[in-house]
Amino acid sequence: MTDDRVYPASRPPTTAANPTFPATKAQLYNANRPAYRPPPPGRGRRHSRGSCFRCCCWTILVIILLLLLAAAAVAVLYLIYRPHRPSFTVSSLKISSLNFTSSSTTHLTTAISLAVVARNPNKNVEFFYDDTSINVAATSGEDDVTIGQGSFPAFVHGDKNTTLLRVSVGSPAQDLDELSASKLKGEIKSKKGLEMKIVLDTKVRVKMGSLKTPKTLVRVTCDGIKATAPTGKTATTATTSGAKCKVDLRFKIWKVTF
Repeated sequence: MTDDRVYPASRPPTTAANPTFPATKAQLYNANRPAYRPPPPGRGRRHSRGSCFRCCCWTILVIILLLLLAAAAVAVLYLIYRPHRPSFTVSSLKISSLNFTSSSTTHLTTAISLAVVARNPNKNVEFFYDDTSINVAATSGEDDVTIGQGSFPAFVHGDKNTTLLRVSVGSPAQDLDELSASKLKGEIKSKKGLEMKIVLDTKVRVKMGSLKTPKTLVRVTCDGIKATAPTGKTATTATTSGAKCKVDLRFKIWKVTF
């Protein structure tokens, strides 16, 4: 038996309803427009990192080239001038007075005549010295007792030049403490006499041709001097034949130290 019932046809698709108002931004600016897609993450960062890396490499390369050029220039100057340190020698040392004055403290009265010979072995190299301070000390082991102080005036040390520096050294500014005074008195009374050391401190500028270096500190230390204190009005002459002077000088040319 067949089914004679009639079924209604399927309803045709209906169109989308009209948008409600007020319209949204997507409706106003074409909602069917494809959305913006940002570039994959990482590309911009990799590009900036590569640029920074190349910049750093070029900077390092330029610095290395500048250092090489400076080193080459200094090497050429050294080969042309071959600078050497000046040398110093204690020519003579005489003690006219070495007396103690005691009250609440012990004061040392000193009169010393000193002569130092300075030699410049360089050609086309000059040294310009400031005022030079002088400290004369009696030494015993590692302990020093200052017995005289003075100064040299500023002077110019020309190339291949020998300069004789004479000065009178007077009493130290400070009083002696009890331990230093007793130690010095014992050294004076001993048969060995006084072991003495001279220290010169100053600043110097070096000139090589038309090039001048900044001022730098220089210290000259002379030891191996033996002397005796005078017992009367006659000055005593120290033995300086065994004296050796060490020059501590470091001068710079474009941050290169010699």
